[in-house]
Amino acid sequence: MTELVIVSAGSHSRLRDVLAFATADVPCRTVRLEDGPLPPLPDSRVLFALSVGPYGLDEALCRLLTQLRASDGLLRGSFGAALIDGEGELYTKQMAHLLVLSANGAGCCFPGKPLVEGTGSLHNLDVQARRSGLPNEEVYRTAARALVVRLLAFDPPRADRPRILMLHASDHATSNTVALGERTAERLRAACEVEEISLRNGEIHDCRGCSYPVCSHFAERGSCFYGGSIVDDVYPALRRCSALLLLCPNYNDSVSANIMACINRLTSLTVFGNLSDKYLYAIVVSGYSGSDLVAQQVLGALCLNKALILPPRFCLMETANDPGSAVRSAGIDARLNEFAARILGTICTKQSGFL
Repeated sequence: MTELVIVSAGSHSRLRDVLAFATADVPCRTVRLEDGPLPPLPDSRVLFALSVGPYGLDEALCRLLTQLRASDGLLRGSFGAALIDGEGELYTKQMAHLLVLSANGAGCCFPGKPLVEGTGSLHNLDVQARRSGLPNEEVYRTAARALVVRLLAFDPPRADRPRILMLHASDHATSNTVALGERTAERLRAACEVEEISLRNGEIHDCRGCSYPVCSHFAERGSCFYGGSIVDDVYPALRRCSALLLLCPNYNDSVSANIMACINRLTSLTVFGNLSDKYLYAIVVSGYSGSDLVAQQVLGALCLNKALILPPRFCLMETANDPGSAVRSAGIDARLNEFAARILGTICTKQSGFL
């Protein structure tokens, strides 16, 4: 059986108990962050088991994030997941977003839904407890065990000629983000089919928050309450693609309204379907700063929540303001070449491994 490397921080006793249950009969070794810096862990299966105090970040967690951000290869070829236990009600999800983006930049790939979290009260597990009829504590332990099993069994998919869905909601004439997306697509077309969908055309309704039975009713028919271009165009394209390339200009440190509405509407696809065989890539362009915030939002919504695979260094982040300035920035061709090569090296059968 594949060895599991546990990267641990914190001493909350509940985390120790959950971790012991989750890793029973699994060959594993533990790296404690309190004992020193994280060693290189190439080609490993890594479970980050982190205890988050009532006020969030502590010294060990800050050191971990700093070390991951300073390296682009510390976790090269590795696959990761996170078990995050909170002593309070806040900061578990924040820690997950910070960790996954930082580890992803250090070369780690995350399978879909790579996070199990427990807040201090475990009220975040109330819905799962009601549906399963189990106590919250048992739901937590069971979910952690399933996470370990899924991480160890993960086998990244490849295709001879993958299909990439390039999705955006921007103006071709003025958008720096679309300009970078088009140049990326040019570099991919020799080996991939690239399908482009613009959410700029037509009215995009946000999710209305249907009850689970209502959402399930429409999901059984491959639809959603509002219908429209999300159902007619995006749903079929996402089902048939190998990877999603999301083009995200930074709007007030967030994705645009139409992109967010589309992400919210994807819930219907996951009620009876599965997006865990799709890769997630993104291009984020900020006029000033904050691309990391948008990247965290995208990975949180589509990998941690909707279960798309987060490949190593999934996001190209650029700063550009005036129309056309992104494609004129120093070194952009080299960065686009490297980004496209990384995509091909991950999703194509004929390319060589994770980059």
